[in-house]
Amino acid sequence: MSMSKPPSHGPAGPAGPGDPPAPDEGRGADPAAVKKAVVASAMGNCIEWFDFGVFTAGVMTSIIGTVFFPHDAAGSATLRSFALIAAAFVARPFGGLFFGPLGDRLGRKRVLAATILLMSGSTFCIGILPGYATIGVAAPILLLLVRLVQGFSTGGEYGGAATVIAEYAPTRRRGFFGSFLELGTLAGYASGAGLVLAVDLLLSRQAMHSWGWRIPFLIALPLGLVGLYVRSRIEDTPAFRQMERAGAKARSPLRETLAHNWRMILNLIGIVFLLNVAVYTLLTFMPSYLTDNLATGEVTAQLITIGVELAMIAVIVPLGALSDRIGRKPLLLAAAVGFLVLSWPAFALMQTERALGVAAGYAIIGGLLVPIQAVIGATFPAMFPTRVRYGAFAIGYNVSTSLFGGTCAVLVGSLIKATGTNYIPAFYLMLAALVALAPILLIPETAGVPIQRVGRPRPRRAAAARSRRLDLGTR
Repeated sequence: MSMSKPPSHGPAGPAGPGDPPAPDEGRGADPAAVKKAVVASAMGNCIEWFDFGVFTAGVMTSIIGTVFFPHDAAGSATLRSFALIAAAFVARPFGGLFFGPLGDRLGRKRVLAATILLMSGSTFCIGILPGYATIGVAAPILLLLVRLVQGFSTGGEYGGAATVIAEYAPTRRRGFFGSFLELGTLAGYASGAGLVLAVDLLLSRQAMHSWGWRIPFLIALPLGLVGLYVRSRIEDTPAFRQMERAGAKARSPLRETLAHNWRMILNLIGIVFLLNVAVYTLLTFMPSYLTDNLATGEVTAQLITIGVELAMIAVIVPLGALSDRIGRKPLLLAAAVGFLVLSWPAFALMQTERALGVAAGYAIIGGLLVPIQAVIGATFPAMFPTRVRYGAFAIGYNVSTSLFGGTCAVLVGSLIKATGTNYIPAFYLMLAALVALAPILLIPETAGVPIQRVGRPRPRRAAAARSRRLDLGTR
């Protein structure tokens, strides 16, 4: 396979004379192995967001808030559920700190086998926990502990899954294959929300509140076992195996990550700020926002949510492929500017409280989010060198997610309640877009740069350094 020339402003250039060839140069990676790796990685993300789709469905947030807590504060059930979501995010940076460097030391495959089991097992446990009426205050405590374990495991999941896809994908198609990671996000969320809707429509209200709400959570365990089986069938990534053969693994991945990659980690945090505010506004907060603040019926709200999700699923892979031709940064910049300009009009449409206006406003937010989701699977792993890629990605991504993603629904919901304005989500999206513009402009364009070349000096820099050494040696 002939490779396109890396951009001159990228973070790396072609290998030097002594560098081993990258796996996707020459004859290329085995297409069957690439497909297996993509499916195995996307499944974990799908299971993670299946849980969010279930937990944040309009009817489910009120049920969770009443089943696991005492009935002493009318109208706060939804905020209690959002608080549980936020609490799980406290553990995510610790999961990133633990699993990320471990993945750089032991390999991506082993760590991802552990995270998928912990994630699916935690979701299953929610479905078997007794409620407040049965065990009293122990119920919310146990639920909180389960959510913390889930957050800890999720902290190691996303960075590893993205790394596996990026390190398996051919350079010219990294955007195409990377988009399947967020396809898993959208598919998992839509599946979870769709399952809750189906169970709610099939059961009576009493049955749903009594035992029916447990069904979607219980399904997570068999999904996780299927994902574990698929992951057990792949080898570790070509880039990691190449690094292992060359004896180039970092002795202390965490120390090296923080000492030499902190600037790029800060850029990652800034971009993920916008990603998280958009994702958790659209997927976590909006279903309840539609029913609680805009008086949209529960079934209508779920249909709008699922419909927009399906539309995003339809375009995300073509957008990922587009980024292989025009680059990742144009799509990221277009989305950031779009959020800055169109967030307020989108929420103004929703205030009409008519189904068509609500759906149109919701679709605008989804349409601005999907270009970001389409390229992050290819963009974020290529910001860091192979020896610390998993850890640097996991740390930066999860710190930002903990600060801005998990708190999004609680913060926005509380501000709406305090100020009485339904435009708070729009203002928050505009702020996040403004913050993200600087790091998007600062990061290098990595479309067309082989993943193994990330972090290596560019040819002219390397030649200049050799020339300076020779000059010094002859003086």
